[in-house]
Order: sequence, then structure tokens, then C-alpha cells
Amino acid sequence: MLYTAPATLTRQCIEHGGKAAVIDGTQRVTYAELHDRVQALAAALRVAGVRRGDRVGVFLRRSIDAVAALFATWFAGGVAVVLHDSLRTKQVQYILDHSGATHLVSDARQLTHLPGLRFPAHAIVDVAEALPHGPAFAPEPVISADLALIIYTSGSTGLPKGVMLSHANLLAGAVIVSDYLKVSADDIIISLLPFSFDYGLNQLLTSVFAGATLVIQRSLFPWDICTTLVRERVTGMAGVPTLWLQLSQEHSPFPTTSFPHLRYITNSGGRVPIPLVRAIRQWHPHVDVYLMYGLTEAFRSTYLPPAEVDRRPDSIGRAIPNTEILVIDASGKPCARGDVGELVHRGATVSLGYWRDPEATSHVFRPHPLQDAQGAGETVVFSGDLVRADDDGYLYYVGRKDQLIKSSGFRVSPEEIESCIFASDLVSNVVAFAVPRDDAHIEIVAAVVPKTPEAFDDDALRRFCRAEMPEYLRPHVIWRRDQLPLTTSGKPDRPRIRNEYVPAVGRPAATA
Repeated sequence: MLYTAPATLTRQCIEHGGKAAVIDGTQRVTYAELHDRVQALAAALRVAGVRRGDRVGVFLRRSIDAVAALFATWFAGGVAVVLHDSLRTKQVQYILDHSGATHLVSDARQLTHLPGLRFPAHAIVDVAEALPHGPAFAPEPVISADLALIIYTSGSTGLPKGVMLSHANLLAGAVIVSDYLKVSADDIIISLLPFSFDYGLNQLLTSVFAGATLVIQRSLFPWDICTTLVRERVTGMAGVPTLWLQLSQEHSPFPTTSFPHLRYITNSGGRVPIPLVRAIRQWHPHVDVYLMYGLTEAFRSTYLPPAEVDRRPDSIGRAIPNTEILVIDASGKPCARGDVGELVHRGATVSLGYWRDPEATSHVFRPHPLQDAQGAGETVVFSGDLVRADDDGYLYYVGRKDQLIKSSGFRVSPEEIESCIFASDLVSNVVAFAVPRDDAHIEIVAAVVPKTPEAFDDDALRRFCRAEMPEYLRPHVIWRRDQLPLTTSGKPDRPRIRNEYVPAVGRPAATA
């Protein structure tokens, strides 16, 4: 049985050495070739001074080199800190400093984005100089309990936190996801999400664990994605709501293109509007749709089986294998079916906490709340997400505890407002938030991206809201935007959107 990421890659080199491991445009590497690259880069890291437990920053475009750098860090005994390739000096400096990274793996192209970076030149390893050839290398022995990765969250509430994941966490996530998605060596998986995002990283690890082929797709234009899906005979695809919304827009070929090899698609990172779920099912009825929920602190948490999607298109499903999901009220007791409570995750993917942040760790990573139950005393994750369960135990996402809006005496989640507005079929994206109007009142703002900009009518959307939404849910302001800023993981950047809105007599002082 495998317990670490390096052992997983070595096994695939032995069992599937001649099979394509990663495809990146015109570049293709087999598992044996990838293993050779990893060994060469790991040897270079050791020569540069990397030792077991050292944190190693990886700042590369999503590519074959990035895959090699990640595994090479583990082969050298290091702890990988993957940085999104769009970050600039200030953000990279913070993560390197906070993680205590001793080395940085990058290339000349990426380093041009980091003027003024304070980092020792001798501790920067250029992949172009280390690859493709290097001496044979015996991997540093690591065990499943060792720290393998620090993933920095997008920092939607303050500075980014570093979530610590062990080799056991990473392998458990890969085993569980490959199980319920039925991923095998026959699968070809398209990679659209950054490796610095736990969802995108899990795709990579699941692919390697199963001996599948990963196809790296950097262009997110619908035409380019669809072309790759057909050309590479892709069988599996993961996305976030903004991606599915983009693929559903006018002039996108996704609704009308046939994908005979596509077996499944998955969604996480937010709720897909129900009309879009139904549209995808209509466009591609042979494709299994998995609606999922996860949080970085526990990798993956729930999924909705494809057989339930038509009946429960707004559900996030039930617990993934080898996991227990609890819905807990404010007093620490289990909620009755239908009542809203906090999602609490118990299982093998519960991470090790936040790097160098014991206070935040103690708030989120707590003892099992049911002390007289099996598992009493073990650490679980309190997600901060509010959910409810129906009579059959299927879960429905309500919203973040810290983002609820108090409107006319009702506690409202922004997602509930957004879901209603999406149903109008007038917008391609929407983010709802509240700002104070005065000492006693709040103003609900809906930042919307029109589906058809030239024909969009604010009054038509307001009429829809009056007809379909109770007064406490209706936005007071419709704020039209050409686009919404996104985080590095492809989610709408709620704090930034709210900060860009300046209330002035009930309407924005400036619009996009």
C-alpha cells in the first residue's frame, strides 16, 4: 500500500512507464520520463541545500515543469509551497517569508514578474538549468505523517493562511476522489485549475494515483477548451462556477459540440445556478455531473451522485467515502433535518492546521463535538459554512457564517440572493453583498454582469426581483459590471468587489 506522493509516482513509473503522464500543448512526457525529470530536479535541490522538512516555493506556470518541481520537492524530502503564477512580488514575498521557505523553484520567465524580491540568489533553482538531465537520485525517505504541502488560501478574510497537509492527507484525497469518480488508467483528465488551489492539485494527484493522463490547458477561452476536449479525447473535467458560466455564454461552442469521450464533469468552489445545471444535462446527457463541496482545510468533503442531479440540482450531496459530515448548531449539538447549522468534517483528509497560526488553528480545528460518540477526542474541522440536510440526508449549502446579511429581521445569505437573480436568465454572473446605509439600515447590492449587455435593462431585473423574491431578499441597488474580479482559484473576489463599491446616495459613485 502507498503512503506518500513520491512512492505513488515511482509505482506508476514501474507499472505504466511508457504511458503518457502529462500533456502540455505539443509536449508529452511518459511516466518514466516524468520520473527521470523529477529525479534530476530533486538532485539539483539537494545540491542547492534542500533538506528534509525544508519549505520549497514553487513559482511556475501550470506545466510539466511545475509537476516535476512539485514531486522533486517531495523526492528531496522538502515541503512544497505552490504559488499561483499570477502573483506579484508583494504576495510572493509574504508567502515565502511566512512559510520560511529556504528555496524557490522557478524559471527566468516567472522571475521577471518579481522585481525587488528579497530572496537569496543561490537558493533559487532554475528548472531550465536542472532539467532534463541529471544524476540518478535516491528519494529522501519520508513517511505518511510528514508535512508535504502548505497551501495558502486566497485571503478573502485578511492575509492568506497556510493550510498544512501531510502525505497521508494528499493520498487519502486522491484515493477517495478516484474511488467515487471511478478514475482509472484509461482516463484522460483536463487540467484547468491552478495547482495552488486544492481542487486543481487534487486533480493532479488523482491522475497520478490512478495512472491516468493529465492534459494541461492554460487558455480558458471556451473555443480552446472545447478544441482540447475533442482533440485529446478527454474523459474527465473539473471546473468552478465561473468556468461553467463562461462555457455557457453566447458564441461558446460548449453547448453544441459533441464530446463522445467525456465521461464526467465535476464542480466545486461554489454553487452552479440550477438553470445552468439543467442546461448542461440537456446539452450533454451522457456525461455524469458531480456537484461537490470542499474546503482547503479538509481537501474534499461531499459529492452528489450523478443519479441524483436531476432531482437535487441545488444539493452538494453527502459525505465522500471514509468521511463523516456533521451539521452542528450553535450549542454544539446535531441539527434536526431541515435546520441550518455549521458543516463539520471528520475523516482522513482533515489537515494538520494552519502554519504558524495556533490561534486560527484552535478556532477551526477542534475536538469532535459529540464527546460520547465514536471518534470523541479526535480533531475535526469546523468549516464556517452553513448547511442544512433534507429528510434523505442530502446537504444544501446556505452560506458563510461570517457573510450573512441581516435584512428586515431575516438572516439572509448572499448565495440565496444570487441564486434568485440567476433564475432571471438576465445575468451571466452576480455577487450580492451588504453595505451600511446609515446607523440603522443596510443596503443590499447586486453586482451583475449582463448576459446580453446591449439589451440589458435594470428595470426588467428589478421587476423580476419584485415578482419572484420576498422584500427582504431584494437588492436595493443593481450595480452593472462588465466583469467581476476573481481570486486565483477562479471564484468571485467578494471582498474586492465590495470594496470597489462606494455607496453614494444609494448608488455606486463609479461603475465599471
